[in-house]
Amino acid sequence: MREPLNIENSIAGVIDEIIEIRRYFHQNPELGQNEFNTMNTICSFLDKYGIEYEKNVADTGVVALIIGNTTDKVIGVRADIDALPIKEESNVDFKSHNENVMHACGHDIHTAILLGLGKLLKLMEKDLKGSVKLFFQPAEETTGGAERMIKEGCLKNPDVDAVLGLHVSSDIEAGKIGIKYGKMYAASDMITINVSGVQTHGAYPHDGIDPIVISSNIVMALQTLVSRNMSPWNSAVFTIGSMHAGTSGNIIPEAAKMTGISRTLDVKTRKLFQRRLVEICESIARAYGGKAEVNIVESYAPLINDDSMVDLVREAAVDSIGENNIIVMKEPYLGTEDFSYFAAAKKSCFFSLGIRNEEKGYIHPIHSNKFAADEDSISIGMKIFLNSILKFFG
Repeated sequence: MREPLNIENSIAGVIDEIIEIRRYFHQNPELGQNEFNTMNTICSFLDKYGIEYEKNVADTGVVALIIGNTTDKVIGVRADIDALPIKEESNVDFKSHNENVMHACGHDIHTAILLGLGKLLKLMEKDLKGSVKLFFQPAEETTGGAERMIKEGCLKNPDVDAVLGLHVSSDIEAGKIGIKYGKMYAASDMITINVSGVQTHGAYPHDGIDPIVISSNIVMALQTLVSRNMSPWNSAVFTIGSMHAGTSGNIIPEAAKMTGISRTLDVKTRKLFQRRLVEICESIARAYGGKAEVNIVESYAPLINDDSMVDLVREAAVDSIGENNIIVMKEPYLGTEDFSYFAAAKKSCFFSLGIRNEEKGYIHPIHSNKFAADEDSISIGMKIFLNSILKFFG
């Protein structure tokens, strides 16, 4: 009979390699939908580990499969692989070699964790009471690779029952994680409002219809989207970030344009915002004799964790790092995360992995050009994923 794999010893035996992999990805970042070298590098390691995979999923993504004793239970684990258009100014010895491209959001860490997890799972595949899919997902920062991967069938053949994911957090100390029951990340909509009036001389405003006055009233009225349309126990944000009209101080222009965003935490609130936004804009413009056209482009969906999966990860984390290193988050993030598409399709848990270390100077937030992370977090991410998978299989 084979000895069961000792998780601590197994991670210790591979962690140096996984850290080197992380540093390679950090030095060679690629923007969303251009992660060709990243994809090929991932595949080279999967080949080395003897893990079967499909590449070019959503163009530059990879789906790997580790088949255990059965496919009656299948769990997926996702890592995003793309970088950001940022010139790196961190103090690490392995800075980006690609000018104005940087792994400033920790996706290099996510990718390395998933490769390390895959290596360990392959070593124990004959003892696994289920199978595991690894999703190396492109374009989280841009076009939303998660939705494309799902549409291309990554959750099928074999059918996935649940999905796990994580994201590094510079707000949480290395050695700790943050978990959140229910709503964790917001939905995002990009909004454009075009207001039409009638142009005239500034000295004769009665001969025209002023789109600037209309727009100003719209902006003020839209402040009630949150304060008078939502329960105070819910959270949402609406912001008009730009307003443009006219070219001369003595001419009332023909048109004005505003752009903004909304962030909501569930589908019901999102639809309410969209409906009230159109109603307010159109009715105010009409009252002043003008017209308003509202264009809403839906970005990512809200990320809502499954409570039973959060319980699973919490139990795994207790075994991995101890109860005192688990932060149960009370408030959701109003940022966005396209893992939400996995969470909408299958019961899921997404958690925050602490990478902050003030003594080492790792204090800068994600998307900062000085972002850096405590690499001790890599083994913790691997351990929690692995323990979660084993608990899921039972």
